[in-house]
Amino acid sequence: MTVPPYLVIMLISLLLGYLAGIIMHRSDYCIAGMFRDLFLFKHTFMLRTLVLLVVSNIILFELARQSGLVLYPFPPTGSPSLSAVIGGALFGIGMILAGGCPTATLYKMGSGNFLSLIAFTGIISGCLLYAEIHPYCAAFIKQTTFFQGRITIPQMLGADPLIVISATAAAGGFFIIRWLRDGKLVRPSNAEGYFQPWKAAVCLAFIGVVAYVVVGKPIGVTNGYAKLGAYIEGIFFRGHVEGLPFFKATPINYMHPLTNIHMQGGSGPWFDAVSVMELPIIIGIVFGSACSAVLLREFRIYYNVPYRQYISAFTGGVLMGLSARLSLGCNVTHLLGGLPILTGQSILFLAGLVPGAWLGSKMLVHMVLKNDEEIGKGEVHI
Repeated sequence: MTVPPYLVIMLISLLLGYLAGIIMHRSDYCIAGMFRDLFLFKHTFMLRTLVLLVVSNIILFELARQSGLVLYPFPPTGSPSLSAVIGGALFGIGMILAGGCPTATLYKMGSGNFLSLIAFTGIISGCLLYAEIHPYCAAFIKQTTFFQGRITIPQMLGADPLIVISATAAAGGFFIIRWLRDGKLVRPSNAEGYFQPWKAAVCLAFIGVVAYVVVGKPIGVTNGYAKLGAYIEGIFFRGHVEGLPFFKATPINYMHPLTNIHMQGGSGPWFDAVSVMELPIIIGIVFGSACSAVLLREFRIYYNVPYRQYISAFTGGVLMGLSARLSLGCNVTHLLGGLPILTGQSILFLAGLVPGAWLGSKMLVHMVLKNDEEIGKGEVHI
């Protein structure tokens, strides 16, 4: 009996999500936490592992491109737009206030973090809000797009991607070697089941390239969030949802490199390529983290926090859902997918994300955390 290619991709996506959920839970691998630690505590340890992850992806993605196994650039990336800077800034604020990005929200929710469940509902709400204003945002994106038809820095320079990618990887590798030599990528810990973040970075890089090869594009989840929102809203307002241009759009539209099947889909409330690629990733991350937490006897539902943290988590989630659609991807899509192949859109997203995370950290301290004890914990709704 022949197994349908869609089913194979779904199962592999589920497995990749499951493995990612375990790894992120056991290493507490949270990109939002990395930037929060930088701006609140001047800690750069976890950010170093993010550099390791990005550089690893640069190398692995280029190897995959050279082998002819992947589409380059991967869909649905487009030419850079100023919307990426604005979206990145709003996303940076949101991920700090929410206590995690869309993927970190999933693994924390799986381990019993109730605030992450609130952030999860906020992200879905933000996606639904974007659907209502999509025509205006789409017009702005179109008007502020430049380098039409050119997506990556090598394309803009008219250079061989291998040359530019190699130079970038070498520059990042220089710092990584220094950090390894000085022991700055290892965190002493005797905690049961703890997974060193540098190991998590390398494993997540391999998961990313497997997804790129098997699925046809790197890991992403925010289209899946939007689709979940469309399913939920469609229960009550089916006609309204089906009439919105955002849910009619099919940004995923390409020929799968390995199977030559047509992958097409969007955020609408029906089964399509997004259902095959992103929903299993979401389910897998939550389930993998939950299994990890149970096995380590760490699963507990924690909800006894000040009400202002619930407001912060939901508000941050809304900002992430809205801004991820505005910038055509979340931090995982851009930092772990687009940045390794040097897309202009992802570089602009990062340019907005950093100041946004700084502002979000300031807002967290002055509007959400009210005393030194809360700040000192470093674990508030994280």
